[in-house]
Amino acid sequence: MQQVRKESWAGKFLAWEDAARLLWMIGFFVAAYSIPFRSPRISGAVIEALLMLQEYAREHVLFCLVPALFIAGAIGSFVSQDAVISHFGPGARKMTAYIVAAVSGTVLAVCSCTVLPLFAGIYKRGAGLGPAVTFLYSGPAINVLAIILTARILGWEMGLARTLGAVLFAIVIGLIMAFLYRDEEQRRPRDHGGEDVNLVRNAGFLCVLVLVLVFAAWGKPGEEGFWLRVYGLKWHLTLVLLLILSYMLRNWFSPDERMTWLQATWEFAKQILPMLFAGVLIAGALMGRPGEDAGLIPARVVAPLLGGNSLLANLTASLLGALMYFATLTEVPIIQGLLGLGMGKGPALALLLAGPALSLPSMLVLWSVLGTKKTLTFVLLVVLMATVAGMIFGAIVA
Repeated sequence: MQQVRKESWAGKFLAWEDAARLLWMIGFFVAAYSIPFRSPRISGAVIEALLMLQEYAREHVLFCLVPALFIAGAIGSFVSQDAVISHFGPGARKMTAYIVAAVSGTVLAVCSCTVLPLFAGIYKRGAGLGPAVTFLYSGPAINVLAIILTARILGWEMGLARTLGAVLFAIVIGLIMAFLYRDEEQRRPRDHGGEDVNLVRNAGFLCVLVLVLVFAAWGKPGEEGFWLRVYGLKWHLTLVLLLILSYMLRNWFSPDERMTWLQATWEFAKQILPMLFAGVLIAGALMGRPGEDAGLIPARVVAPLLGGNSLLANLTASLLGALMYFATLTEVPIIQGLLGLGMGKGPALALLLAGPALSLPSMLVLWSVLGTKKTLTFVLLVVLMATVAGMIFGAIVA
């Protein structure tokens, strides 16, 4: 009897949840015991991680991520599942679905993290994996302001290559993902939320939410012109849109509908925010903020690997782009500085194609939405295609 009790206790103790908790406890103990926190590189990396999280919270959470979460909640609450499936589902016309998803980034000035709630919203409402992944890549990659800035600062060749590469990547990666996981997609359960009973009302509401995101996140252009004038009016336009939004919520939606929207938004926030903040901390500790050489990986180790147009240089640039977090439009001046340090044009394009669409924080969130296999497949496709595109572009411009 005692032997049975011992085996039962041991089996319970070694359950997966307990084993994982024990490993975490051991890992934290080993880290606290052995990490040399007095080392300038280690202490600098810790401070850099906290500074990067603070910078992200100040510049991106309120004006980018929060509006995106509310949009995702609105998609989950008010957008008809039948409409999503008819335009982006497995039975939709592939050409229309992928083209619409691929060019969607031209109106959204979002980063790799801000696009995640929008992706999760349309995916959970029934969009096929292919079009949803196409949107996921295109959202931050085909930002019209970033394309213009790339062409003006890095040259028209780089701007054109980035545009063509981003559109092509978005569609090809979406098609490959849809093909690889076609059996799983057919069996995937889809969220059945409230149906769209008022198309005009809900479309108008979503349009205002998107405009709030666009103008609240509008970055300051580097030169005089139309975009700078829009930047000067961004808060006036955002305030007007928020007043319109308040009127819509009060007069167009019932209390139950408003509560449903807030609950859906909260569900997305619970799923996305913890992983996102953890990823920002890890990325800051490893590589530091863009332009700062304070992370665990020194710049002097990375810079020599990015010169020329070798496979190693392009692959290194793609991997760095996939791990680093780039706020919207910041990738251009960063790459301009790297080019000045001897970075090849091929690796520069590889970083441009992988960086805005991926980051370590976005990978963690994607893992919670898509699972391990689909997330790894998406990351590998982006890195490999960016590497190949960089080598081709480097050979052409050479």
